[in-house]
Amino acid sequence: MTQPSIKLGIDFGGTKTEIIALDAKNGKELFRKRIQTPRDDYGHSLQSFVTLVQEAENEIGVIGTLGMGIPGTISQDTGFVKNANSTWMSGKPLKKDLGDLLNREVRIENDANCFAVSEAVDGAGAGTNIVFGAIIGTGCGGGVVVNGKPIAGRNGIGGEWGHNPLPYQKLYMQDDLPHNFEMGESDITQDKSWSEYPGPQCYCGKRSCNELWISGTGFKRDYHHVTGENLSTHDVIANAKAGEPKAAAAYDRYIDRLARALSVVINIIDPDIVVLGGGMSNVAALYEDVPKIWGKYIFSDVVHTKLKPPFHGDSSGVRGAAWLWNDKAA
Repeated sequence: MTQPSIKLGIDFGGTKTEIIALDAKNGKELFRKRIQTPRDDYGHSLQSFVTLVQEAENEIGVIGTLGMGIPGTISQDTGFVKNANSTWMSGKPLKKDLGDLLNREVRIENDANCFAVSEAVDGAGAGTNIVFGAIIGTGCGGGVVVNGKPIAGRNGIGGEWGHNPLPYQKLYMQDDLPHNFEMGESDITQDKSWSEYPGPQCYCGKRSCNELWISGTGFKRDYHHVTGENLSTHDVIANAKAGEPKAAAAYDRYIDRLARALSVVINIIDPDIVVLGGGMSNVAALYEDVPKIWGKYIFSDVVHTKLKPPFHGDSSGVRGAAWLWNDKAA
């Protein structure tokens, strides 16, 4: 079968849905459109995907392959969407329904896997064999790509790094902080100590998930937990950069936790590169500070793994959805 000349990708999120069309030969962007996601209505969401595909193909004049990234995955047992925080999609046969409406096969992967695919094919991880993509924003997710292909796994949860417990959990004492640092009264014990164990409760039902510590939300929560102050993540980062003691201490705790969380990934899959996405990927200092300390948690004398920002920025997810059809023939 002749390979179509365009690859379409859809990135479906809780607030926005985006489509992109790429030239199948060189990855050049040919079309892009973003709309507000129709919420709480599976039928309307499904129709919005069909409309976007039709608009793209009418504009270019070519029918293409279609890949899609979703905040969840397709159950290999039922064919239904599972683990979606866009709850109106859960339990629905999205892959079959969309394929039937468009009269073609649709490839669907977790959105973090799509992010990793994009960066592996022609992004920060281009030319490497194993790429781990970590999306660190409001939540925390991950995707594994080997030789340009996402590793969904036997249960469809490959790369679900955010819902593993933070490793090497620590007990912090007042003495661990700068001498001019004063703790707030929020959630701190009388002896001015606090522990990462057992940790906060996650929406998934478990405690102390990576997501609760290393997401942007987790960073903000930790700062409030220690100081009693409510500041945005952006403001805490800015204050840390300026050397303010409370913010600097929160940042130091954060990079240590991120180093610990990534150490387990590196110990297990030993990727060539880790690419960060999401809001926290914009903190430039992470790419120097985390590798400085992750070696003490990684089971190797030397760590050659690189930590890099996304080459395609917030476009990586939708580009990766299109590259799910990264075949010699489609």
